[in-house]
Amino acid sequence: MTTPDYPIFVNSTQYQAIAVSQANTVLGPGGGAAGDYLSHITIVPASTSPGAVTITDGGGSPITIFAGGASSVSSLVPFTVAVGAKSMNGAWKVTTGTSVSVVACGQLT
Repeated sequence: MTTPDYPIFVNSTQYQAIAVSQANTVLGPGGGAAGDYLSHITIVPASTSPGAVTITDGGGSPITIFAGGASSVSSLVPFTVAVGAKSMNGAWKVTTGTSVSVVACGQLT
């Protein structure tokens, strides 16, 4: 497997898997913090109608990175969404819907 030639992937030295139907899972082995870098999220659908995936910067409003929904994917092939951002307000948090899990990559504390 090769990494796409995107600058944001260079600093993605850590990863964290988040299971199906998890709410506000904090990213980082030490509970995360402001300044943590979220490089990208690989979305792993378990059905062709998976739920949504959102991220939150600390206590901010959720940002939908995958809306999901009925027939939103045509196959069960994982795909990557580039984020390339540092948290301004605290630990990054990820919420996964039904039939979708993710792997979040970045520099996480």
